[in-house]
Amino acid sequence: MTSRTALLEVEGLTRRFGSGRNVVTAVKDVSFTLAPGEIVAIVGESGSGKSTLARLILRLLPPTAGTIRFAELGDVTRLRGGQLRRYWQHVQAVFQDPFATFNQFFTVRRFLLRSLGILDDPPQGTARDKAIAAALQAVGLEPSDVLPKWPHQLSGGQRQRLMIARTLLLRPRLVVADEPTSMLDASLRVTVLNLLAELRQHGTSILFITHDLGQAFYLADRLLVMYQGEIVEHGPVEAVLSAPRHPYTQRLLADVPRLGEGRTALTTSEHLTPHHFSTSS
Repeated sequence: MTSRTALLEVEGLTRRFGSGRNVVTAVKDVSFTLAPGEIVAIVGESGSGKSTLARLILRLLPPTAGTIRFAELGDVTRLRGGQLRRYWQHVQAVFQDPFATFNQFFTVRRFLLRSLGILDDPPQGTARDKAIAAALQAVGLEPSDVLPKWPHQLSGGQRQRLMIARTLLLRPRLVVADEPTSMLDASLRVTVLNLLAELRQHGTSILFITHDLGQAFYLADRLLVMYQGEIVEHGPVEAVLSAPRHPYTQRLLADVPRLGEGRTALTTSEHLTPHHFSTSS
């Protein structure tokens, strides 16, 4: 699962917690690649290791073993200080709970201005203000309305769209989206999914972490199925969902609600369309 043209290469990534007899392996020997402009979904139930994997790739947790390589930066597994800052210039996150991401004492304007500080040469003055306004408008937020507000004055959907606006502003090459729609109501989920899909038009790759096969099918090019810390199945999303090989994937698929027919397994590729999946489950 390696490629010379890969933007991201993860090889043998492992993370253990605890010591002695109380060791828990949250991520075990995970390897995969992500190409420029590609959207890859990592799917699994709660406790499968998805979020731990996301934090390892974001370098918010150190791995126990394995390597992470990113484009021309090479091995970023042990980067620190200014070198890690350079990695974060290219790799950003959209988390499940955007409220926890914000400093509650910062207005939206100050939050975005501080975000620009990670860049080596951030825009200044009028150019900066235009860039901020364009990013907010791209996600359906009115700059004059949201910029003076505090995080608690925004709805959940507005906060999540603000996080996507932040990624547009920073123009990262990779976005790690960890369950970005799970705290939103059904009417906003497709909106956020479409905003993530539009990031591809800016040349951005996306690692989409989700428990929802319907959302993965709607958004992703490839699918990685994670179970008990391991990748147990991978491939093009339609191929995996039309003919799942691993029993865990088969069980996940059997639990997907098919609109109008309750819960049933979808077993043929001709039946697999986005309309058969609920993005609100």
